Amino acid sequence: MPKIWKETGFVNDDPWVIETDETKAGSNEKAILNIDGFLAAVAESDASELGVLINPADDVMRLQPYLERIALVAVAFPAFSDGRSFSHASLLRSRLGYQGEIRAVGDVLIDPIPLMLRCGVDSFAVTNATAIKRLSEGRLPGISNHYQPTAKPSANINSYSWRRVS
Repeated sequence: MPKIWKETGFVNDDPWVIETDETKAGSNEKAILNIDGFLAAVAESDASELGVLINPADDVMRLQPYLERIALVAVAFPAFSDGRSFSHASLLRSRLGYQGEIRAVGDVLIDPIPLMLRCGVDSFAVTNATAIKRLSEGRLPGISNHYQPTAKPSANINSYSWRRVS
């Protein structure tokens, strides 16, 4: 069972469940649907406050007409070596202007969490024991100087648009 972490700490009683053929959301839970299931659900009803799972090969631009109806976007990191979901999170924040919660799910390790935060991810479903331990201790790795733009605004208002300081 993953533990949900945000920059404020671990979250208790998170209601979101990624639905599969074997797992369905219960009465006190909220469903995260795959992109095709989400698009079918919004086509059939006026449902809002839905969650959607974006896998690396999915086209995140398909969500553009429905962003106001999405409460949570879960971006999947199936393996440490697959970084396509960094681009999904960045596109959602920067190009599409999505303001809701973006959650990293899958192979969430401690080292890429600061980079995920910079791309706009704001919650993490963590199962890795080392990551859970380091997050509970408040120990995030990172580099304080960045030379690329980011979805997360710079704390330094006098910085160059292309150079950011964490």
